[in-house]
Amino acid sequence: MHYSTVALLKFFEYEHLPTKLQDVSKPFCELAHKIATDADRHADNIETTVCLRKLLEAKDCAVRAAL
Repeated sequence: MHYSTVALLKFFEYEHLPTKLQDVSKPFCELAHKIATDADRHADNIETTVCLRKLLEAKDCAVRAAL
């Protein structure tokens, strides 16, 4: 797995959040790991990094919206 993929995955962790926000964040974490795993089997490249970055932006928006 590319180092930039690994570096981004840590930002999808959600266990530290309150339960309400965990419920919002968890599906993004699961999807991020699926994308990273699929990319690792096929072609982990810059597009994987961009995809995860944009997913992270969406997750952050969803968590803020739930506050």
